[in-house]
Amino acid sequence: MTTEITTENRNWYLLDAKGKILGRLATEIADLLRGKNKTSFAPNADGGDNVVVINADQFILTGKKEEQKRYYKHTGYLGNLKTTTVGELKEKKPGEVLKIAVNGMLPKNRLQKKFLARLKLYSTEAHPHTDIKFVNTK
Repeated sequence: MTTEITTENRNWYLLDAKGKILGRLATEIADLLRGKNKTSFAPNADGGDNVVVINADQFILTGKKEEQKRYYKHTGYLGNLKTTTVGELKEKKPGEVLKIAVNGMLPKNRLQKKFLARLKLYSTEAHPHTDIKFVNTK
């Protein structure tokens, strides 16, 4: 008994991040990318949908996370641990904070890159995907 997932059944979802809480938005995106909203969901198959997020840098963070939450990156050399706050990262790369949050909610396996490849982030309301029929969620 094998279940075949075809790419023909992929929908396009348009999400507006303006005024939404980062974590709740990231879980919604991760579920759509994995295809957990479909009846044919299988954890080992790539049956998810495409997601376009507009206003990707206008999400809300609760509390003092804008100044206190830090992202760490090590260069591999001694003493070269780089730290960045959410505010600094939003200024440098507008959609990167949302991409990191979604990446953290995806399974750490071979499908992770395929899921993230179907995520399109735009910091404004303009996007090149205008000829495709979109389905809005909540």
